[in-house]
Amino acid sequence: MIRPDPPIVLDPTGADHHAEHRLLRAHGAAAPVDVLGVRAWSITDPLLLKKLLTGPDVSKDGRRHWPEFDKAVPEWPLALWVAVTNMFTAYGADHARLRRLVAPAFSARRVAALRPVVEALVTGLLDDLAAEPRGAVVDLRERLAYPLPIALIGHMTGVPEARRAGFRSLVDGVFDTTLTSEEATANAVRLYGLLDDLIAAKRAEPGDDMTSLLIATRDEDGSTLSETELRDTLLLVISAGYETTVNVIDQAVTSLLTHPDQLAHLRAGRAGWHDVVEETLRHEPAVKHLPLRYAITDIPLPDGRTIARGDAILASYAAANRHPDWHGPTADTFDITRPTKDHLAFGHGIHFCLGAPLARLEVATALDHLFTRFPDVELAVPPQALHPLPSLISNGHQSLPVRLHRP
Repeated sequence: MIRPDPPIVLDPTGADHHAEHRLLRAHGAAAPVDVLGVRAWSITDPLLLKKLLTGPDVSKDGRRHWPEFDKAVPEWPLALWVAVTNMFTAYGADHARLRRLVAPAFSARRVAALRPVVEALVTGLLDDLAAEPRGAVVDLRERLAYPLPIALIGHMTGVPEARRAGFRSLVDGVFDTTLTSEEATANAVRLYGLLDDLIAAKRAEPGDDMTSLLIATRDEDGSTLSETELRDTLLLVISAGYETTVNVIDQAVTSLLTHPDQLAHLRAGRAGWHDVVEETLRHEPAVKHLPLRYAITDIPLPDGRTIARGDAILASYAAANRHPDWHGPTADTFDITRPTKDHLAFGHGIHFCLGAPLARLEVATALDHLFTRFPDVELAVPPQALHPLPSLISNGHQSLPVRLHRP
């Protein structure tokens, strides 16, 4: 049981997450926190976090390893995050089985084959931006960061273009931690309705896409993939496949426009787009905290405290990424020339994000084309006027207004 100190109540609006992360780190390697009414240990020390993410003492299967599951989930706004049945929450052999079904879609060969698709999507989006009147203010999150990953994941999963906006608004709701339990439940019901419609359509008329492939696997051998696992796997691929990439594009553009010295490094050839992507992932990762994991056994902490068996664990990636023990006294500084840009933005261990190579490709391509085509792009508002998403999970802005100043 988590009892040692009064918990730090995490702000569901994410209004000042950097100050909150400093507070968490000040409480040592692990801090007791309140996550919308659920008690957990926030892990901010990178060494401890890596150990817990790779060791056998921690599970993501709340049904098996969290005694509070049945009590907490019905009234918890983040119930969907722990109650889904897919590789995100699976443990042991179940996790390996489900991951094998999805992994081929994100192989190096498949990602390389998607490069021309990504290039074409980015070019089309920038063509639309170039048609705006000179001096116009455009929301780059809405016009570039959102539509690129939505179109790509829609292409991969076979979601018709007309249905993608519906998925987008509902996935946004999954990451919005200001929703009440009732609002979150209603959002999940609508989202599953869209997933059921997609599955029914692809059963009736299969295509060359991941959804059709998973349906074929399910219908040919139900022991390999249950109907619930099919729905929840599609939920994971569609939601994780776009929300996180949106935020990385958003944060990378914001960081470059608010750090002209870093943009100068790029233009002078002292760094490349890979450096920008990795430093953004370290400095402003797409996900701040990821619920939840659970202790399978008692886990002693360096300071003598203990994470007890059955305690919930919150992986606080953003706080760990800026830990001074990892990146020194400049950990809070955005520096694309930093020699070591190691981070946990895509997780660590067996749950490392399968879509990481594709996300990196999307972000680097979007940035390269944007700053090549619009080299004088600038923020249209002061940086302090950029408002964070209402979330303790998702790390992005509500909008990103810029002036493109096309040549």
